[in-house]
Amino acid sequence: MRSMRPALRPLSLLTLGSALWVLFATLLVASACASRGTSHQSSGDPTLKPTSHKLDALAERYVRLVLAVGEHDPNFVDAYYGPAGWRDEVHAEALALAAIRTHVETLARDLATAPPEEPADELTRLRHRYLVRQLAAVGTRAAMLAGEKLSFDRESQALYDAVAPSHTEADFDAALAELDALLPGDGDLPSRLQTLRNAYAIPKDRVDAVFRAAIDECRARTAKHFALPAGETFTVEYVQGKPWSAYNWYQGGSKSVIQVNDELPILIDRAIDLACHEGYPGHHVYNALLEQHLVRERGFVELSVYPLFSPQSLIAEGTANYGIEVAFPGDERARFEREVLYPLAGLDPRSAERYDRALQILHRLDYAGNEAARRYLDGRIDAATAADWLVRYALMSPVRAQQRVGFFDTYRSYVINYNLGRDLVRAYVERESGGDPNRRWQVFEALLSSPRLPSDLR
Repeated sequence: MRSMRPALRPLSLLTLGSALWVLFATLLVASACASRGTSHQSSGDPTLKPTSHKLDALAERYVRLVLAVGEHDPNFVDAYYGPAGWRDEVHAEALALAAIRTHVETLARDLATAPPEEPADELTRLRHRYLVRQLAAVGTRAAMLAGEKLSFDRESQALYDAVAPSHTEADFDAALAELDALLPGDGDLPSRLQTLRNAYAIPKDRVDAVFRAAIDECRARTAKHFALPAGETFTVEYVQGKPWSAYNWYQGGSKSVIQVNDELPILIDRAIDLACHEGYPGHHVYNALLEQHLVRERGFVELSVYPLFSPQSLIAEGTANYGIEVAFPGDERARFEREVLYPLAGLDPRSAERYDRALQILHRLDYAGNEAARRYLDGRIDAATAADWLVRYALMSPVRAQQRVGFFDTYRSYVINYNLGRDLVRAYVERESGGDPNRRWQVFEALLSSPRLPSDLR
């Protein structure tokens, strides 16, 4: 996606059913680890390369269960390009949530007793772990739709295989003080920052030209290092009234629809962010490589469906955000923006240095959004207080803060996938590549083309 993404109750209060489900999911993941130690939907119906592994039949059952949850949650199935008949059969069957959870438990037991047959290559072992952990998230989401309540951290662990660090107000004070010194003038800090930002808003009639120039550059940089699937392409649409700033709807066949929310002003720095994140080497490339290398070449049908509320999203969002740094290392981004994008937008780049410095400091406030979501979704603060927190500590405008609270309402703990996902992916790629620029692209492409889990990155 995804760019952006009451009475008090105890933080860790769970219903008995929810607690049992989390325990069950934990046991499933432990079983997968043990087995490793011992050895926008589309109507397409692709021709999948068959494999003989017994995981194939289990993978089909997983796909059908994801689609079944999607019948109850319109946001759950982010993409599907598997056999159209499966989707039609799932729709006709109309499984209740209780039945879905029963099927999840049965499939989980079957997966636990079907470790990869030796000798198994790394992708097959990763496949088994992926299916076990993704399935646990499917069951958790079904439980939540049935009314089970989880704390923010328990939910993110169950759905995304990760928990974001907690922060207090004091953790953001140093960055706020630096911005305060950088932006002298009248008014409070959020207002002064907003005044600076307003000077870098792309005129609405130039947004498309700027965005397409950014896409062309992102694609060119990616294509130097990746063999992109033949015929890959996407279309761009502009929409309003959404809780996100942009969204990639993967269609299958290496094609996507990217929607950009232009309801609020789009700032010049967001052009590269969105072009990389949603396009190259972000979501569009990630989905296209998974389809080509795992679904088509290996017959891993489970990758033909993308359940949004699952560990896959932390990998997807983390690689999409870190991909910006991979494509534009060092000062290359600032140079391209000033030489190409600023003129297209009709903006004066001579005063951009202070703006760039402000953006660098703002990145140190990334986790403020997580903290607002955690406190809000755990019932410790209400929506108005969450918006105020975002204005004060994430320095969002009041309108954008209200939009982000709407994102919390819809996508809940999904917010951790952007910053924690980026940080986990960055640490993994830098560690595996040793900081070598060319090796960095190689490790990054391998990650985009594999069914790795967040816990595999540590």
